[in-house]
Amino acid sequence: MELSIPTLLLAILCGLSSARARYGRRMIDPKHMRTRFEENISKQYYVNDNGAKITESSHFDYEYTLGQKIVFICVATGEPRPHITWFKDGIEMYTHRYVALHQWNYGTDRIKSKLEIDPATQMDAGIYECRADNMYRVDMKMFRAEFSMAFY
Repeated sequence: MELSIPTLLLAILCGLSSARARYGRRMIDPKHMRTRFEENISKQYYVNDNGAKITESSHFDYEYTLGQKIVFICVATGEPRPHITWFKDGIEMYTHRYVALHQWNYGTDRIKSKLEIDPATQMDAGIYECRADNMYRVDMKMFRAEFSMAFY
């Protein structure tokens, strides 16, 4: 019985014999793979205690009044000190006339970042994200901002 080209390539890439490829069985024991990962040098990168970690952040849901100020806070630690980037609806944010980004460094391993939008409009509603990263890890927190109408 001949194997098709895609099945043969799959068998070669997975390290499976042609008979095992036909029956869909795996020759690789998942427990063996875990042990190989734990002994592998990549563990020093992926499971590193110095990776960026967000330790404090604003509340997930934020309801704002049109014309008022929106403020989000994010504090991260890591060695080396993480870099914080802000996103709105998946697009990186930059400082401009109505948006201010502030950052403070504390010691060699801590950073605090604040995003301020003033005055807030209907267009500022959406999903915001604080992303902290260093050479070992990326950590992120998301915030949802919705506006409310204030009647006086």
